[in-house]
Amino acid sequence: MGATGYPYNLLLRINMVFGILGKKIGMTQTFTEDGVVVPVTAIEAGPCMVTQVKSLDTDGYNAVQLGFGESRRLNRPERGHLKKLGAFRHLREFRLEDIAAIEPGQKVSVDIFQSGDIVDVVGTSKGRGFAGVVKRHHFSGGPKTHGQTDRHRAPGSVGGGTDPGKVWKGQRMAGHMGNARVTARNLKVILADPDRNLLLVRGAVPGAKNGLLIIKKARKY
Repeated sequence: MGATGYPYNLLLRINMVFGILGKKIGMTQTFTEDGVVVPVTAIEAGPCMVTQVKSLDTDGYNAVQLGFGESRRLNRPERGHLKKLGAFRHLREFRLEDIAAIEPGQKVSVDIFQSGDIVDVVGTSKGRGFAGVVKRHHFSGGPKTHGQTDRHRAPGSVGGGTDPGKVWKGQRMAGHMGNARVTARNLKVILADPDRNLLLVRGAVPGAKNGLLIIKKARKY
């Protein structure tokens, strides 16, 4: 119970701790009450623990740091930072407006979400290595006729010789593909089960199985 007499998770929901850390389990499907098949992603969401509370006075902004997952080994700075709260593998921050009722050691579970909530899910996309423009940017490639023998997957011209006389910044070319932070926006929560730390959201989310996910309240809904 918090200082106001409300349960901690209710306080966290009131004070807009709108996020939790989780691990992607995989995709499956479920049925709505109308019998419609819905594709969903199963996420092991939490439980997380508040490991640090940052304030405007001491850090320049208000935020809550959550810890998730078990780490087998921590170095000395990490042990000193966590102060016997636990050995967490992942630490992430969530910006807040009001941190008055939040203290280190409080637990955050999936019950901060309810069925029907709209969330954003942040993850790291699968790495594809060095990829060409056809795979990376969906270029159509060069012509397949008129004597073209090695232009089928080439990018073509990347800029004029006289004007502009350079390659524009941001020009789409071959390069590293994937392994980037991606946000899937406005996904609907189908099920939030605190007993199993299970969260089902409609649709696909970024990343591979067992990848770290950040689930938070949708900003642009």
